Amino acid sequence: MRQSLLAPAIAGMDDGAVAERIVVGFNWTAVQCGASVGLAWSPRGMAGAHTTPQTGSYAGRPLADLARLCLTDNPYERSIGLAAANTFWNRPTPSLQEGDGLTPWARDPEALREELAGTVIVGRFPGLDAKFPGATVVELDPRAGEVAYTDAGPRFATARALVMTASTLVNGTAEAILAAVSPEARVSVVGPSVPLCPGLLTGPVRRLAGFVVTEPQAAFTAVMEGAGAKALKRFGRPVTLTAPQA
Repeated sequence: MRQSLLAPAIAGMDDGAVAERIVVGFNWTAVQCGASVGLAWSPRGMAGAHTTPQTGSYAGRPLADLARLCLTDNPYERSIGLAAANTFWNRPTPSLQEGDGLTPWARDPEALREELAGTVIVGRFPGLDAKFPGATVVELDPRAGEVAYTDAGPRFATARALVMTASTLVNGTAEAILAAVSPEARVSVVGPSVPLCPGLLTGPVRRLAGFVVTEPQAAFTAVMEGAGAKALKRFGRPVTLTAPQA
């Protein structure tokens, strides 16, 4: 069983809410319940991702039931489960702050230099070098200058700060990464696939940065047509949830 770190998000869901529509798009998966749409990264081309005998009948099931798919070994089902969890959790609340979570913790120049030198980024994203100059980048398929995930254990163990993209929740690497970091490390989990559940702010996870859809119909249509992250931005807003003692 995978992704037990998402157990608080699954346990905290209301069994009464039902998924009305589901689409597994080219880039994103979306689950809609009323005015709420949850997103998750689609595992296109990922090893082990496959449709199931239940494909075509996921809609109409309770969101909490679908969210338990996060615990399966099939990335296709994990994506649906994560989107269902986000349909429940990623709604406007007073505890959410504007922002994408892609900022260092330190403000003092010397402390900032030390933090950046010890920062590990798991998952490439646009503007990375400008936001985190000098950070170590870890990828499953690394480019020149990046570290392969299979070789990154020592980097995780010594990281001062770690930024983990939410694709790790779909591809099944998140649990191992969090187990490898120091308890003193400050971990941010970022991306539209992140459930904004306060119960996930535990251990080294100090910040969640996700996405709240504000135009559900437009967002759902965009996912159906294969929109990427940049195209989806205009249908919602990036928000963060930070631990009180971050």
